[in-house]
Amino acid sequence: MPLTTNTILICAGGACISAGEESVKDVLERKIKEYNLQDTINIVETGCMGACSLGPIMVIHPEGVYYQKLTPEAAEKIVEEHLLKGRVVEEYLYKGDKGKIVPQPQKEIPFFSRQVKVATRNVGIIDPLNIDEYIARDGYFALHKALKEMTPEQVIEVVKESGLRGRGGAGFPTGLKWEFARKSPGDEKYMICNADEGDPGAFMDRSILEGDPHSIIEAMTIAAYAIGATKGFVYVRAEYPIAIERLTVALNQAREYGFLGENILGTDFSFDIEIRIGAGAFVCGEETALMHSIEGKRGQPRVKPPFPAQKGLWGKPSNINNVETLACVPPIIYHGPQWFRQWGTEKSPGTKVFALAGKVKNTGLVEVPMGITLRELIYEIGGGSPTGKKIKAVQTGGPSGGVIPEEYFDTPVDYESLQQLGAIVGSGGMIVLDEDDCMVDVAKFFLEFTVDESCGKCTPCREGTKKMYEILDKITKGEGTEEDIEILENLANVIKDSSLCGLGQTAPNPVLSTLRYYKDEYLAHVRDKTCPAKKCKDLISYVINPEKCVGCTACARVCPVNAINGEVKKVHEIDQDACVKCGSCIEVCRFGAISKVTPAVQ
Repeated sequence: MPLTTNTILICAGGACISAGEESVKDVLERKIKEYNLQDTINIVETGCMGACSLGPIMVIHPEGVYYQKLTPEAAEKIVEEHLLKGRVVEEYLYKGDKGKIVPQPQKEIPFFSRQVKVATRNVGIIDPLNIDEYIARDGYFALHKALKEMTPEQVIEVVKESGLRGRGGAGFPTGLKWEFARKSPGDEKYMICNADEGDPGAFMDRSILEGDPHSIIEAMTIAAYAIGATKGFVYVRAEYPIAIERLTVALNQAREYGFLGENILGTDFSFDIEIRIGAGAFVCGEETALMHSIEGKRGQPRVKPPFPAQKGLWGKPSNINNVETLACVPPIIYHGPQWFRQWGTEKSPGTKVFALAGKVKNTGLVEVPMGITLRELIYEIGGGSPTGKKIKAVQTGGPSGGVIPEEYFDTPVDYESLQQLGAIVGSGGMIVLDEDDCMVDVAKFFLEFTVDESCGKCTPCREGTKKMYEILDKITKGEGTEEDIEILENLANVIKDSSLCGLGQTAPNPVLSTLRYYKDEYLAHVRDKTCPAKKCKDLISYVINPEKCVGCTACARVCPVNAINGEVKKVHEIDQDACVKCGSCIEVCRFGAISKVTPAVQ
């Protein structure tokens, strides 16, 4: 059989699949077979490549040619031109500023060139269903080193020296956490992976599980050896079916190869892992609630102490780390702690994976050194505003995080710096906001999510977040008062100080940070009954400029409630009582005749 001359890596992450990856792959396979190229071309479905706004994506090696926004027709053309005749198909290459074609290989494209891959080192590169490809990239070498050359205490010391901190949000030192579990007395201990990723816009853990499941298996086994556990659980939400499927395959492969089960790698250490599927409750991301769920109980947190390291799953000493934290462990053990410390800052070493979303040109998954500035992340990697509108702020840390104004974009991204600004690194969600975003509405959005996800166990979170949401709702409707703003701030601080778990303790952060930096917007809503960003529906109206309207009827045709009246080639009008302010009319008007105004026209 001839040697493979080309390998096609096609992104099979969630975003690319939803954009039509499977139909693109089907055409590739059909055309390659049609031209009898199947012996020299290998197609590999890999994990998320990160640039989700450009999907479906594929990279052709050995040249590293990067094709984006593919369709079945594009796939057919690429086979006929690139694979059959050796001609790069320029129309599907990466487009830089002003639509200029960028012929460089993937690693030289700005979105990728600034990244440093540690946790996502294999994601988008290997076949996640092939254990041999994982091994070929030093997979399970760290496990071999730990079991054959190191004591459990030495493993823990290496992780401590690396400075690795929990990537799930809290930033607690991972090695110290392992040490607590190691020193806790008990004849049975548990190692748990928290894959209950629930922040809006966050998909870091999902991408790692989908694209590199063996890294989590290897890391959990190393951690289990370090703390003395014999049983492990991966708690993953049911909304991640692809991750569950690929992890299940990987677990079976690991057992077959002797990396899981009895007497791993011929040693006297035994360990195995089970998957537990969660129903999607955000509160189950809190470690004690997660353990209650594994036990078959309602997912509610409990008072700490005792901490899980002392009394966790089924009352036994347990250690829990999130997916991204664990993904960093094998290369740290294999290369040593100083290798990991070459990136990041003194107190926040290494790299961090972020999910860039919102009003930014290049949305998707990025892994960068800790200490990079927000400005570099948003403008150099993210590409800045896709519309030319002024970027106003960035919201980090999801429902537990805060809003950071543009004036602070030169702040380094690390645990301490963001905390000083009233935000957090969190699990890595990063939503870019522009001048069209209302900060009161942003706070209301996250409070609505928290109210829905509160488990209801403690009064401050159950009742307090609901009251905060009601106040924000009043303000966005133009019914609030300055006294409401004062009550809102006082209530936020009480909830922050008195809630049982991290969900309630951090729920007020979006409110407190927007009050801190954008109180003028709150005051505009209550004093002037206006929304400066023209976002809050109750404080705006849609109007048609008679000087610009040509009577094309496009707006009337798309209006879902028939609120636009007018004859062909005559000026149209909007019935303010019927208008639901969906914005469809503005989107289709080619003449700029429709605009939002505030105060609302009654």
